[in-house]
Amino acid sequence: MRTALLQSSGRPGSVAENLKVLDAAAGRAAEAGAGLLVTSEMFLTGYAIGDGVARLAEPADGEAADAVAELACRHGLAVAYGYPERVAEAVFNSVQLISADGTRLAGYRKTHLFGPFEREVFIPGDEPVVQAELGGLRIGLMICYDVEFPENVRAHALAGTDLLVVPTAQMHPFQFVAESLVPVRAFENQLYVAYVNRAGQEGDFEFVGLSVLAGPDGTARARAGRGEDLVLADVDPAVLAASRAANPYLSDRRPGLYGSLGIPG
Repeated sequence: MRTALLQSSGRPGSVAENLKVLDAAAGRAAEAGAGLLVTSEMFLTGYAIGDGVARLAEPADGEAADAVAELACRHGLAVAYGYPERVAEAVFNSVQLISADGTRLAGYRKTHLFGPFEREVFIPGDEPVVQAELGGLRIGLMICYDVEFPENVRAHALAGTDLLVVPTAQMHPFQFVAESLVPVRAFENQLYVAYVNRAGQEGDFEFVGLSVLAGPDGTARARAGRGEDLVLADVDPAVLAASRAANPYLSDRRPGLYGSLGIPG
């Protein structure tokens, strides 16, 4: 399945403008044969917008979700997008996957919040593995900091995730995560990882771009630069199957030795 990574911070503070950016990117991605378009973390509203996060938060079936479903149908591709999700008085940092026919397939709430900004604004999610079937692949959802915890990605590997979709807001000076850590996560867990970042200055944050679709061999199948970009690469089930057959990481595990990993020190 051809996968498009939309590296963009959009227009922080304006859902309407961000939907226009998403619509244009979906058109370009569809013309290039993509079956899935992935945005950055908090794409619909912006990340560093202070009180605007709570003000612009919507439920998973809100007006913005309807607008994304409409453009997904119109362009004939699935869309995974980051947004602030409102549930009663709580706000979650979420990603939602919508199919090419407009069906809401899955929603994930970020489980590991990064820094005081996120902890002041969001409630952490408590479901580590969220998956959906799309295009013959098992898609897993995760957000930014979550991928830096090896237990998180390993849980997806053990649950059969083929492509791990990770909208992110990864900032300077942590670019090594995009450059090195994400390809290693893909290799050690034998899956694809679509890690899609914001770009440029936003508030106090400098987002470094470098979005990547990493393959199970640990290589970057597509890599964006530092600015706004749309890059595409294929997630190939045949490559995945061959890589898993050749790499014994998961079958050579000895889970009986790892029990202490779940016990606080």
